[in-house]
Amino acid sequence: MRKIVFGPVPSRRLGYSLGVNNVYDKYCSYSCIYCQAGRTTRLVIDRMKFYDVDELVQQVIVEANKKKPDVVSFVPNGEPTLDINLGREAELIKKELNLPLAIFTNSSLLTRQDVLDDLMFFDIVSVKVDTVKHETWRKINRPHPRLCLEEILDSIKSFSKQYKGRLITETMLVKGVNDNEEEYESIAEFIAGLRVDKVYIQAPIRPPAEKWVKPPSEDEFTKAYHIFHKYLGGKVELLISSEPKSFKFTDNLVEEIASTIYVHPIRIDYVSELAVKYGKNAEHIIDELLRNKIAKIVEYEGKKFLVPAIRR
Repeated sequence: MRKIVFGPVPSRRLGYSLGVNNVYDKYCSYSCIYCQAGRTTRLVIDRMKFYDVDELVQQVIVEANKKKPDVVSFVPNGEPTLDINLGREAELIKKELNLPLAIFTNSSLLTRQDVLDDLMFFDIVSVKVDTVKHETWRKINRPHPRLCLEEILDSIKSFSKQYKGRLITETMLVKGVNDNEEEYESIAEFIAGLRVDKVYIQAPIRPPAEKWVKPPSEDEFTKAYHIFHKYLGGKVELLISSEPKSFKFTDNLVEEIASTIYVHPIRIDYVSELAVKYGKNAEHIIDELLRNKIAKIVEYEGKKFLVPAIRR
């Protein structure tokens, strides 16, 4: 049986989040330069079947009952709305679990009515808005050639008016790409036209797909925050520091870490803290992951991370 569920991992946005990796590795409609899962290997926009619905739902139910997360999140290392069974999976999970259901989408397929229908099953939907400018979009998100930014933005607007749950936007700022006042103003003005509950501004904090990607300066973040706040008030929050360290794992740390890093790279110092917490030897855990070619160590911004060995 494939390991579809991972975590829970700590999230400043949602609490302890049990992750659902509902699409195959690196199937996505974007190949974002900052993606912590590496470059996209299957750039696609056609929806398809990935996992057996019953297998996926059963894994989620078992893990949720065992680990008691705050939320179940569809947050794969690809685009979750590519899953043609997404709505059915969400519907079945909601029938069995009394937990909020979240999904993190790059927004690219919101132009499809069947995707919009599926998203209605979720209590929390997070949409990506890294830019509203075509040239910047091509550079930062590297979309499938058949996608149209104007259609995507119109679809986000339309969805925000129909959706009754909690809508979140996320904007990733990359040094030298979208970290300037013109970008901040245009993004914030667009988001201000949505019915949105929370607006997050982020920076790359884990190893990105492209080594040259860096976070903007603190001054730029401050400037971005003030411009966003001008349009959106108290809805704006910066997410530029590392997440909490208190992962909720079982004592099978090698398996848990192996399934988690495919979507959520983990800092080496976190692994050491986990080992102490569960009475394990951190060096043995890391050595087993490296020796079996499950993981490799990558350094970013002065910190070392465990990432999948096959990461591109």
